[in-house]
This record gives sequence, structure tokens and C-alpha cells, in this order.
Amino acid sequence: MKFFKILGHLLVFSLLTILTQVGGIIWIIALLFSLKTKGKMRFIFPFLYVFANLIVIPPLAKSLGREALPVFTSNLKPKHLVYPMLFRNYVNPDLYFLLVKSSQELQLKNIELTYLDANFPFFDNFPLLPHLSHNDGKKVDISFMYLDNDGNSTTKKPSISGYGSFVKEHSTTSETCRSNGNWQYNFTKYLTFGKTDDLVFDAEGTTLIIKQLLHSPKTEKIFLEPYLKKSLGLSSEDRIRFHGCKSVRHDDHIHLQIK
Repeated sequence: MKFFKILGHLLVFSLLTILTQVGGIIWIIALLFSLKTKGKMRFIFPFLYVFANLIVIPPLAKSLGREALPVFTSNLKPKHLVYPMLFRNYVNPDLYFLLVKSSQELQLKNIELTYLDANFPFFDNFPLLPHLSHNDGKKVDISFMYLDNDGNSTTKKPSISGYGSFVKEHSTTSETCRSNGNWQYNFTKYLTFGKTDDLVFDAEGTTLIIKQLLHSPKTEKIFLEPYLKKSLGLSSEDRIRFHGCKSVRHDDHIHLQIK
């Protein structure tokens, strides 16, 4: 029985570390605290987790070169509270400033900048799965803009996660990549976690976001599906790149990367 308890704790530690980077450490601290005080883990762990998320990790990460993106207090917000709660909303100071400045400019055009996965709070090269490159504080995924049934711009998104709702269900690039053995290319359609609204892609609003991000000299590249780059009239922008078949589709979100 003791063996299975230890195994269970190791599994929880591993899962929390994979999903949040620091959650496994918080689990161990909570476990040690519960053993010492004979308290209940179901109370101690949630308290320590939220305390670390709101009070401990943000200033510690900032002192080591990464800042937590805003959650409630600006025109820059997460698609879902899951992202900051999983410690996946950290970027380096340059990217933080770029996003805050861009959100302020876009607010003048009644556009809210909505982010998805960014990076973990600590250490370069620590993988933020399922992404291939969100591991150095320099990358962030940003939602497209959408229109409601009346044709009005909305802050709502068509999927709960913000991923997996493609502008076109089928594309030449997708078919080519998958026919060449890159089965994962459409993988994000399984990460929607449900669709909540019947919305239409807002080409104009999304183009304004992309152009605003390109306005910064710090922007190194933006990943976007080739057909979408063309249809948005951005073919001349050499910083907008094809991400390659080993990645996943980028006609459900914008991938921004700075120098």
C-alpha cells in the first residue's frame, strides 16, 4: 500500500511538472506540510497552489527575467484563466512591453488582444508541451479576431481553449503536410475542449493585430498558414513565415516570436 502511495505521488508530481513547471514542487511542499501538521492535502495543496500562483511566483520570476502577462487589468487578457493558472503566461521583459504597448494601440481601434500559451516562469529550454519552441520567454500565441452573427466584432472565440478552430477546415498545406507523414499537423483540432460560439473569422481585425505586432522592430517572426497570409494581403511581409510541416496548423492562432 505504501508503494502505491509513493507511486501515486510521483505520478501527480510528474503530471503537474509537465503541465505547469512548478506545480510538482508545490505538490511536494504541500505533502511535506500535510505530513508535519497532519493536515488534509485536499485543502493544503489548493491553498499553496493559489498562493504561489498569485503571490510567490510572479515576483520571483520577474527577478529572474520573466514577467507574468496581465490577467484582469488591461486590454491584454488570456483567452481562459486556465493559462495563467497553469503558469503558462510568462514572457521576457521585451515581449511583455511589446504586448502591452500593442494592446494599448489596438484598444484605440476597439480590439482586445487575447493571448493563449506563452512560456513557463523559469529556465530556458524547459518544454511547454505540446509546443516545440515556447521555452525561452520569447514566444506567445495570440487569438484571431471574430465576428458574431450580426457581423459585429467580438472578443468571443469559437473554441474554449482558443486553439483548433481553423479558418478553413481543409487547406493545401495541411493536405500536403499530412500526406508526407506529418500526422500531427491538424492535431490542435482535438484541443478545442469544445466549441462555444458560431463565429466568423474577422479578417480585418486579425490583420490589424498582425500589422500592429509587426510595427515593433523587436518582432522577429510571425507564423501563419500560407493561404491565410495571402488572403489577408500580407504576402510582402517577410517576417510572416511558414512554420513547417513538423509543427501544427497556424490558421487558428498567431504565433509571435521576438528577437
